[in-house]
Amino acid sequence: MAIKIYNTLTRSKEDFNPGNQPQVTFYVCGPTVYDFIHIGNARVFIIFDVIRRYLQHRGFDVTLVQNYTDIDDKMINRANEQGITVPELAARFIEAYEQDVAALKVRPADLKPRATEHIEQIIELIEKLLAKGYAYISEGDVYYDTSCYADYGKLSQQKQDELLAGARVEPGEKKHSPLDFALWKQKKVGEPFWESPWGEGRPGWHIECSAMSTHYMNDTLDIHAGGADLIFPHHENEIAQTWGADGRPLARYWMHAGYLNLESQKMSKSLGNVRTVRELLVQHDPLDLRFLILSAHYRSPLNFSTELVAQSGAGRQRLQGMIDNLLVALKGAAAQQGEGEEKLQANLKEAQERFVNAMDDDFNTADALGVIFDLARNCNIYLKESHPYHQKLLGEVLQFYRDFNAIFEVLEISEKQELEKEISALITRRDEARATKDWATSDRIRDDLSARGIVLEDTPHGTRWKHKE
Repeated sequence: MAIKIYNTLTRSKEDFNPGNQPQVTFYVCGPTVYDFIHIGNARVFIIFDVIRRYLQHRGFDVTLVQNYTDIDDKMINRANEQGITVPELAARFIEAYEQDVAALKVRPADLKPRATEHIEQIIELIEKLLAKGYAYISEGDVYYDTSCYADYGKLSQQKQDELLAGARVEPGEKKHSPLDFALWKQKKVGEPFWESPWGEGRPGWHIECSAMSTHYMNDTLDIHAGGADLIFPHHENEIAQTWGADGRPLARYWMHAGYLNLESQKMSKSLGNVRTVRELLVQHDPLDLRFLILSAHYRSPLNFSTELVAQSGAGRQRLQGMIDNLLVALKGAAAQQGEGEEKLQANLKEAQERFVNAMDDDFNTADALGVIFDLARNCNIYLKESHPYHQKLLGEVLQFYRDFNAIFEVLEISEKQELEKEISALITRRDEARATKDWATSDRIRDDLSARGIVLEDTPHGTRWKHKE
């Protein structure tokens, strides 16, 4: 079965066929580094982190580029408010961004270009657009002429007359049409600037990604991704720029993550309900935040609330408890078959197929997690009712969860080895104490483990342990 991707450009699911298999070029629009990222931003970065991992799991060689916008009006205004330079502001919030997404287990991009480090490439691209008649100079500013590109509005599925009806010209702009957009802005007093053929100034926002993606990929991207808020005008403008300069599509597949609402309300600064990742990491386990975000399909709206984070945490802990018990059972498992093996083997095979089918169908993480919980329930039944445990089967189940976690990273599996060893040693000491009727030691070990969230269960087949629910 081929992987299917919902392409925003065509509004349909399409078979994924990268231009140079197994190579995949993947560009995700990164943050404008003037503030801490909020949980809506984090949704985008977590989703495309998982999609990147899944493509790698399926054998693709993925190169991920994610840029930093480190010069724009917001950057300049915030730096002035704080009495620091724009580069100082950028350095501060790039570091903060990388700390926050690392806590959420988002792996770094292969390339992390900054706009200010690619002024040469930006100028070269603008020169191409001017030479081909897709741009014009107006009193020191350079604008893209949207009337030259017949397909302008195709990504957002809006006609130019419809876009014109809602467009407006900002004070100080010198463009011919409200839909035209700035490629280069003439410097203002106190602003950072660079030399260009059109005078001292700085790049517009949209030109940055086109220039950097072309510089690093030098061909049509396989996937270009970001939040749904970037469809228009940012991604629409990127498409127009690249076509005007090089006569080629910027990307084969356009992917966009849905909006995140806070307590069923749109998250916005005007409502005062923006929640930064930095704030939320103080209040919640980062894996619970990641789990909640992956519990919905990436294109669907997602509601965020404290209650939903708690529910996600409880579900995640149920999975974690099963994994911990599985690790303990595996240590005492035997080579011979036992009761219930055939049923669990069938459950595992079904789960493997269903997981791939869910993820191949436009990366449906919600359905994939449903598969993971179904198998966990069957595995718990096996651990409770069967004995002896079959070593090979439990190893296969554990490997399935390791593969899942390498993609989703919402559990702790390899990191639990030392904890498992320590708990096993304490259980052995407790068993020895009970055998000699040293009840004080036995009770102390049980109480110590209970304080750490570990519950002991004495069964006819020996002592088992699990995390408190």
